Amino acid sequence: MGTSAKKKNIVIFASGSGSNAQRLLEQFEDHAHIEVVALFSNNPEAFALQRAQNFGVPTVIFDRASLKAGDVQAQVQAYEPDLIVLAGFLWLLPAAFVQAFPNKIINIHPSLLPKFGGKGMHGQHVHQAVIDAREAQTGITIHYVNEHYDEGAPIYQEFCAVHPDDTCETLAARVLTLEHRHLPRVVEELLTSGKNSPETPAA
Repeated sequence: MGTSAKKKNIVIFASGSGSNAQRLLEQFEDHAHIEVVALFSNNPEAFALQRAQNFGVPTVIFDRASLKAGDVQAQVQAYEPDLIVLAGFLWLLPAAFVQAFPNKIINIHPSLLPKFGGKGMHGQHVHQAVIDAREAQTGITIHYVNEHYDEGAPIYQEFCAVHPDDTCETLAARVLTLEHRHLPRVVEELLTSGKNSPETPAA
């Protein structure tokens, strides 16, 4: 019997619906070299949990106390993640957690960082801020995670237009299309290129 290389492990963190988690679960369901091994959520009502269960992926629900105490960090380490993907995860990770997984935690943000990032800037808040600022374009940023909201080194950005008649809903839909298209691809590239480092962000 031949030996096969160990698959690269992805752990997803999600707080809500989990549509980006769904795309990752689909992308790597039967992948030869990569698999999603767990989904963690701080929200027991998150639909992302059901999405993971539909794929037979283990789920973990946690609270602020267990995150702060380091329990969540230990649980994640047990899955030996090669990459942790924050896919609509709204809490700031403790510094100790970030330091435990150097260059292994990435996030997707629905704007062109550094614009419209930081605490409280998620979902519709971001899109409304973009519209209010009369921006001509917006997009997505996939970036490494550090101890501060939305300040880690960028990995990839993709742009789209902001139309004069856009509402939060129409703009959100356009940006979400970019998220679904590019997050699985960027994750796969990070895990297959061997360059899981923030030193050379893509344009």
